[in-house]
Amino acid sequence: MKIKKQKVSPRQKMINLMYVLLMAMLALNVSSDVLNGFTLVDESLSNSSTNAGKQNDVLYDAFRNYMEQNPEKVREWYERAENVKAMSDTIYNLAERLKVRIAKKADGADGDFRNLKNREDLEASTYVMLAPGSGEGQLLYDAITEYRTNMLSMISDTVQKSIIETSLSTNVPRRDISLLKNWQEYHFENMPAIAAITLLTKIQNDVRYVEGEVLHTLVKNIDLGDVRVNQIRALVIPTSKNVVRGSEFTAQIILAAVDSTQRPQIFINDKLFDSTNGEYKSQCNSTGNYTLNGYMLVNDGTGSQTRYDFSQNYTVVEPTATVSASLMNVLYAGFSNPVSISVPGVPANNISASISSGSGTITGDGKGGYVVVPTKVGEELKIGVTARNEEGKQQSMGEYSFRVRQLPDPTPFIEYKDKDGNTQRYRGGTPFSKQSLMSTNGIVAAIDDGLLNIGFKVLSFETVFYDNMGNAVPLKSQGTSFSQQQKDMFRNLGRGKRFYISHVRAIGPDNVERLLPTTLEVIIN
Repeated sequence: MKIKKQKVSPRQKMINLMYVLLMAMLALNVSSDVLNGFTLVDESLSNSSTNAGKQNDVLYDAFRNYMEQNPEKVREWYERAENVKAMSDTIYNLAERLKVRIAKKADGADGDFRNLKNREDLEASTYVMLAPGSGEGQLLYDAITEYRTNMLSMISDTVQKSIIETSLSTNVPRRDISLLKNWQEYHFENMPAIAAITLLTKIQNDVRYVEGEVLHTLVKNIDLGDVRVNQIRALVIPTSKNVVRGSEFTAQIILAAVDSTQRPQIFINDKLFDSTNGEYKSQCNSTGNYTLNGYMLVNDGTGSQTRYDFSQNYTVVEPTATVSASLMNVLYAGFSNPVSISVPGVPANNISASISSGSGTITGDGKGGYVVVPTKVGEELKIGVTARNEEGKQQSMGEYSFRVRQLPDPTPFIEYKDKDGNTQRYRGGTPFSKQSLMSTNGIVAAIDDGLLNIGFKVLSFETVFYDNMGNAVPLKSQGTSFSQQQKDMFRNLGRGKRFYISHVRAIGPDNVERLLPTTLEVIIN
């Protein structure tokens, strides 16, 4: 059966259209009470953010005061605090700029987000945050993500980390309405202008809160690594307890702080040193320069251990005393005189000596001593001594005068081997074995008085024999050896016979040739 369609009058069509428009408006309209609620929340969040900013400013002022009082200790944490302020202000100002743009989009060029008129506007936030090519939602998302990462890197407490991650979370809730939406679309798409502004104010408030949490942590970190002490002592640590007249006494005057309830662990050469009071003793059996190396492990405020390395140089010297007889300060010209020079408390390698130009030479013997060779007989020679102290400065130890004499004349003698193979010296006046006489090559000359043992080179000498008639038979020899003629005379000598060695000419290490006044009497046994 065909149904006849009733004709609708123009008036009815108008009523129906108005009803549809009304329903649409009702569906899109947001309750004024809800909009007022957003306004109240925004004002509350703004006040909270302002108060948090003021509290943070107090912490920044504290950082500046600490920096003025102790820049070396505070600098690292002060610079971190300044970095936190710069990052926090950057994201705070970004949110502030976005609030201004949304207000102007909703109310026109004169729009003010603090007194928004078209609070229910659904297009303003969508346009500002999500418009293709100009939307700033992605910029805000990236800024929050980077800020959160930077703040988390400055704290270690797990509870604080969790709070910051929650406050600055950019995760999208798992709800049907959020499916296929990113963070910026979820928060700003078709969102009333007042709601979007309130959300941005919340982000600003969260930033100020996180900023404060990180600042409190940085303030505590200034003293967190300090060692807790309960005793303070004034100590004087001298560079050296032995001071030479004319030099400087140098010492460090410090405050030493200790904790009597716990002692640090001391390691010397990587081995634990067991001591209740930190006193170190070591037996010094060898001379030389030494270094005491080690480190200490000290518990700090965090409960962890901090290592402090130490190193101390010290010198071990021989226990010496310098004694000299004023009347015996004699050096021999042209001879290598051995001289020992020492300064109490100063190692040999830090001592140097010199003599005036033209007086001779002075050189080290490689064993810590010196060799002095004067050149002018009869003059006074002065040896100047300097020492290098522990600061590396040269200090004069004074000048020491010596009289320069010519080497005394040597004594001639005959060298031979005894029955045990030891070298002996026959100086005359006593019986001498003919066998020993025949086995020797000649004579020698030397200064041999128990103190000096200086050899001379024999240039020539003369032997005098007496025949049966009492006539003297002189025989000369060039050099240090007996001539063949002299040896033949030795063979003819019987027991009790004697001959004389005289006119000995010799030259010493000073290159002075001399005729020895001594005559050597040889008695045959």
